[in-house]
Amino acid sequence: MSLEVIQLTKTYGKQKALDEVSFTAEKGQVLGFLGPNGAGKSTTMKISTGFILPDKGDVKINGISVLEKPKEVSKLVGYLPEHNPLYLDMYVKEFLFFMGGLYDMPKSTITPRIKELLSQCGLENESHKKIGQLSKGYRQRVGLAKALIHDPEVIILDEPTTGLDPNQLVEIRKLIKNISQNKTLVLSTHIMQEVEALCDKVVIINKGKIVASDLLKNLKREVGKSTLLIEVEEKLELEWFSGLGEVSFHLGNKNSIAIEVENSAIARKEALQLLQEKKLNLVSIQLKERNLENIFHQITRNS
Repeated sequence: MSLEVIQLTKTYGKQKALDEVSFTAEKGQVLGFLGPNGAGKSTTMKISTGFILPDKGDVKINGISVLEKPKEVSKLVGYLPEHNPLYLDMYVKEFLFFMGGLYDMPKSTITPRIKELLSQCGLENESHKKIGQLSKGYRQRVGLAKALIHDPEVIILDEPTTGLDPNQLVEIRKLIKNISQNKTLVLSTHIMQEVEALCDKVVIINKGKIVASDLLKNLKREVGKSTLLIEVEEKLELEWFSGLGEVSFHLGNKNSIAIEVENSAIARKEALQLLQEKKLNLVSIQLKERNLENIFHQITRNS
């Protein structure tokens, strides 16, 4: 595994921020790291980058312990915090050269690497501007370039699309997807659409504990319910459909119902049979599949 988080425990005063947190991420995989505010996401990421120490547990990058060899691990990890720290008075190219120097990169290596990143991050036309002159979207690109300057094996991004307009969001999303092809990438965000668009695996943390960890496709299949929406010309009775799942009138309309179901295919078939038996005239039948937002609410609410 490229990234191994092993039974991390961290306490601040009387509050246990992390309680034996463990998960893994692999190369070529985007892992969505989710949780409510205060769940322990930022603490986990700061420990994983060597910024703070755990009370117990460890993090390994390519098998190397962040506790035993923090300097060696720092060269393998790229980190973009939520509040993207940049030197606004520095020029983009100057800033990236400075950051490369912090990683002891020789000048002969830094120069071609910066040229590569300016192209990869869409910063070629902005390279001679001061960072303070750039829009939020371009500053995020600079933050990504900074996290990538030393060509790390593992990249950790904390809320990388916060505050971006729809066009900037699409561009950054595309950039993240391209970057992740040959890296291990951990993405923390509150935007569930981002996770569904970018992530292969999802880890959900709540109150300092891991409450879900699986491939996104498996999580969608195993957790949560789909909703079957049925509208007919006649008045409906809820008890007719009570055997299919949790039934309610849709938007208060007596001619329209919503049924939360576990197996959408079977429920749809049985619902149509009921409509036929009752000799009701069908206007529409729609299926709203379970999505990550519903799954997230269900898991964090019940844990």
